[in-house]
Amino acid sequence: MPAANPWKLALFLVLLAPVLAACKESSASAEPEAPPPEVGVVTVTPQPRTIMRELPGRIAPTRVADVRPRVSGIVTARTFNQGSDVKAGDALYQIDPKPFEVELQAAEAALDKAKAALDLAVPQATRSAALAKTQAISTAQHEIAVATVEQARAEVAARAADVARARLNLDYATVRAPISGRIGAARVSEGALVVQNDLTNLATIQQLDPIYADFTQSVGELNKLRRALASGELERIAPDAIKVKLLMDDGSVYPLTGKLLFSEAQVDASTGQVTLRGEFLNPNRDLLSGMYVRVLIEQGVDSDAISLPEQAIQRNGGGGAEVFVVKDDNRVAVQPVRLGPVQGGQWLVLDGLKAGDRVVVDGFQKFAAGDSVNPRVVSAEAPPEGPAATASATR
Repeated sequence: MPAANPWKLALFLVLLAPVLAACKESSASAEPEAPPPEVGVVTVTPQPRTIMRELPGRIAPTRVADVRPRVSGIVTARTFNQGSDVKAGDALYQIDPKPFEVELQAAEAALDKAKAALDLAVPQATRSAALAKTQAISTAQHEIAVATVEQARAEVAARAADVARARLNLDYATVRAPISGRIGAARVSEGALVVQNDLTNLATIQQLDPIYADFTQSVGELNKLRRALASGELERIAPDAIKVKLLMDDGSVYPLTGKLLFSEAQVDASTGQVTLRGEFLNPNRDLLSGMYVRVLIEQGVDSDAISLPEQAIQRNGGGGAEVFVVKDDNRVAVQPVRLGPVQGGQWLVLDGLKAGDRVVVDGFQKFAAGDSVNPRVVSAEAPPEGPAATASATR
């Protein structure tokens, strides 16, 4: 078969090229344009919000009493269960009472003897007064009789005091609880010798209901709060309305709300912290002395607070906070913001946004800044309060 003429083949290809280009353009024009990606947005709506602050704290008992012996002797019995609740006046230990019973008997006998001496001195003084009027006895003898009566009365009072002391010591032989609360471990056992006013305590009682939560706040944060209240940025909460809540070490919220008792007027020079104290009811003894807790305290009310879900906040290369805002033409723009604390699962936005702004909260992987998007309004409600919905430190 004869070879094809190369000039004819080249001419054929040149004539075919426009046809192929036209087919390609026709195919491209037939493909529809992709719609803008759909993203979730929330509309910024300022509303009043109570500003909460989360602070570290420790649980402390409202009262602590060390049980110590008030008389010396041998312990004959322990009458409490270690770790149980006791009431003020309950017997805890019994010290051998026999020496104190004997002491009481001796004091009562001495009192009877003093009373008998007084009974003898009084009629003698009466007769002495009658004889002195008739000058049957000298004035000196009468004065001696009168003084004898006064001495006898003083002796009776002294012996009565001895009886009272002996009875008191006998009563102290039964060691009683000075306060109501939970008693700890027994430090002595039966047969041990205890000494009056010894520094070694027999047991410790702690009152756990109600109970205190002591927590600290830096003086810088306290001053910042005062400036915000003075400038009107925050509205002051009435003192009788200030409530505090507790977060347990496992992140759960303690069910009972407490009240703020006071704020320490002195700053700790070593830490720069101010101590505050809250009081909580503790009927089930869930809170124990020394426990580490996080304290949530109401500090003020922002009357026009702006808040966003946590996922709406992005971080730029410098670590600054920013959000994606959908403009009126549905194009996305980057907006830097200044943040406050996270509260109730939402970031408080202090600066950078205004009412009506549409902020992207999902679909970030579908667009870049400047792209056109299809905004879809989603709910801006925060998740229920819980371990992940607590206040954090102010940024």
